[in-house]
Amino acid sequence: MHRTTVTAAAVAALCLGLAACQPSGSADGNGGSPSKAAPEPSVAGETTPGPAPARTATLPDLVGKGLQSAQDAAQAAGFRALRSHDALGRGRMQAFDRNWKVCTQTPGPGAVDTRKTVDFGAVKLSETCPEKDAGADASAAPASTMPDLRNKSVKVARRAFDTSTSVSVKDASGRNRMVLVESHWKVCRQNPAAGTKLDGQPVTLKAVKFQEEC
Repeated sequence: MHRTTVTAAAVAALCLGLAACQPSGSADGNGGSPSKAAPEPSVAGETTPGPAPARTATLPDLVGKGLQSAQDAAQAAGFRALRSHDALGRGRMQAFDRNWKVCTQTPGPGAVDTRKTVDFGAVKLSETCPEKDAGADASAAPASTMPDLRNKSVKVARRAFDTSTSVSVKDASGRNRMVLVESHWKVCRQNPAAGTKLDGQPVTLKAVKFQEEC
């Protein structure tokens, strides 16, 4: 019994001695200092990618073609950003492209960056192209003075004002018809008069259908 007690005490003393010999700064259990992650090696000659280089392709002359055919030809040439507008300035949408023909194109034919948007000015097949594209500047900012809106479509006339302006449209023929499709109606009279400063006052437009006389 006495021998067993001595042996246990000796083992305990040996364990304590080993613990005291362990370096106080050890973090890995093997007496070494805490390990640190090695920095990632840099790649020689590495640069930040820049913008993709422009790709130039030949844009055909598409004036005179049907709108759908013109769009197909532009896409086949490598141009993906396409849009169209009413060349008569009436603000009509080209809902059925095969019913419209191209009067103008921007940019014109030749070597063009394929990232550019190709814009077609078009009219319906039964209509004649205007001498000047009247719809190219349809995105103009709201006016600060009352413009002359006579003979413009009611739809386009509305774009002359900011969204807070109160605009009422009446049938100038006196038949009290409802002006439903505003791109089919043209302005005959307006109040206030052209040149008047716009300062939040209501605007009244009197219109008839395009095939009618004011």
